[in-house]
Amino acid sequence: MPKAILSVHDKTGLVEFARGLLALNWTLIASGGTAKLLRESGIPVTEVAEYTGSPEILGGRVKTLHPAIHGGLLARANQTDLGELKKLGWDYLDLVACNLYPFQQTVAKPGVTLDEAIENIDIGGVTLIRAAAKNHQRVILCCDPADYPAVLDALRAGTVDEAARRKLAGKGFGMTAEYDAAIHAYLAGGDAPLRILAHPQQKLRYGENPHQTAAIYAYAPGAGPLGGKVLQGKELSYTNLLDMDAAWRTAVGFERPTVAIVKHVSPCGVACASELPDAFRGALASDPVSAYGGVVAANRPVDEATVKAMGNLFIECIIAPGFSAGAREELARRKNCRLLEMPDTVIEPAFEFRSVTRGVLMQDSDFGDPALTPEWKVVSRRTPSAEEMKDLRFAWKACQFVRSNAIVFAHSEATVGIGGGQPNRVDCVRIAAQRAGEKAQGAVMASDAFFPFPDSVQVAAEAGITAVIHPGGSVRDAEAIAAADAAGMAMVVTGVRHFKH
Repeated sequence: MPKAILSVHDKTGLVEFARGLLALNWTLIASGGTAKLLRESGIPVTEVAEYTGSPEILGGRVKTLHPAIHGGLLARANQTDLGELKKLGWDYLDLVACNLYPFQQTVAKPGVTLDEAIENIDIGGVTLIRAAAKNHQRVILCCDPADYPAVLDALRAGTVDEAARRKLAGKGFGMTAEYDAAIHAYLAGGDAPLRILAHPQQKLRYGENPHQTAAIYAYAPGAGPLGGKVLQGKELSYTNLLDMDAAWRTAVGFERPTVAIVKHVSPCGVACASELPDAFRGALASDPVSAYGGVVAANRPVDEATVKAMGNLFIECIIAPGFSAGAREELARRKNCRLLEMPDTVIEPAFEFRSVTRGVLMQDSDFGDPALTPEWKVVSRRTPSAEEMKDLRFAWKACQFVRSNAIVFAHSEATVGIGGGQPNRVDCVRIAAQRAGEKAQGAVMASDAFFPFPDSVQVAAEAGITAVIHPGGSVRDAEAIAAADAAGMAMVVTGVRHFKH
């Protein structure tokens, strides 16, 4: 009769799995807590201590660490190894169901002590998993309760084939590698190396250009692109995913119903409104030329009225936390338009990486002005009006998502001109002014960093800008303030910079 050893912390699905094995005439061997649960469920089981003839010791620290167990797992499928086991009174063990103490969850708790962390370092479980995984040509490993049903189905049909065993073994080594890395990181503290665990999601047709190979990986296994679900459209490309991420981060950065339109990873239009269709119209009006072939993101579910507001505009992708039935029906006519439905409006993770030559840069994500920052200060002779201040707040948030040197012209909580990604700030002001045209009259301007010279303020004033917001802190701040005062502009400084290189 084949023999299985069961030793699990997470007992999800264990009873059903054990009953399935028993029905297939397997002998069940289990460690203390696992054996207790099976007995209480009416399932006959042999305790590890009874099987090995050696009791659990050291308060349960040593249970399965015994040659009868590991000899039975590591013995190869040949007469020499089997004969050696038989001389010692032992036998093959053919299946391991094992998962580990919750070390990662334990150390994530506030105030956890070193003793608590150490007691949640699994030794016997890791050893069982590695032994079964090493000898997977003969032994079946189940380290994930989600695999129990498939393993039972395969056993009922005859056997778990070698390809499946190898896959299960790979999962086991992956689990122990991640587990040991977490322990290392905890004990080493700030001296621990950075380990990035990302699960393969899919290969992409190519990268930014056809001669570049590409793929997308996710931090969570089984997650969809950006954590969302593709509802329709062609396969997402590398550049689609970059644009969708940029658009999504922009849209969910605002509380009111907001639409962001992105092209080449930079917003060309952002607008807030009481209703989503009006937000779309405001975003489109900012730069209708660049919006063609862009990506649209909304921080509210897209309804039929919003789709109708899109008119005949060619849109590559739409990303939102939902789509109404009417919207889906309307969008189905745009067969090539990709729809990505997001599960929430949360941006994860709270950090970001950038590849550099022979290394990686890591930083906290920029979620806007930190909580503990100085209050905004009016530095001009004129104080902004209530409407100007409302638009300054909107423009300040919008410019955080534009490539540096970021300049945003805004009016009525909508961008009317955006300039960014240029080596000097005054060129970005000129670009924003050109995009805005007459709409710059009476608009406000946000700059992601201070003005090194007064020329940016002067060009903005000539375009019709009436109020400016920027971090301040330049040695020439006084010159920029004087330029604002000379033009009758209001100027506010925030004390916070928002570069986006």
